[in-house]
Amino acid sequence: MVDVQWKDKSGRIRKGVANLEDISLSGACLQFDQPVPLQTDLRISYPKGELMGKVRYCVYREIGYFLGIEFEPGCKWSARHFKPQHLLDPRRLVIRSINRASKLAN
Repeated sequence: MVDVQWKDKSGRIRKGVANLEDISLSGACLQFDQPVPLQTDLRISYPKGELMGKVRYCVYREIGYFLGIEFEPGCKWSARHFKPQHLLDPRRLVIRSINRASKLAN
């Protein structure tokens, strides 16, 4: 979970808590309980810092709104500063698959 903050059309500061679904060096996907307009500047806060970006997509799916956030230039996520516990590391999945395949071959 991450804290998010943005300004609405009237300039009021809005805050909420979102589920971080995915993150990369250039952006993130958040699951949120309300829509946020496209092009809205958004701040994502986590224990050791914050990331700034713009909403690039906002779509409703069965369980909530999914926001695609593109980070501002120069604003990059680093696993050293913030590594969500629930995200899967693809490298670990590949290693597990290789190990499983080698066990089956023996």
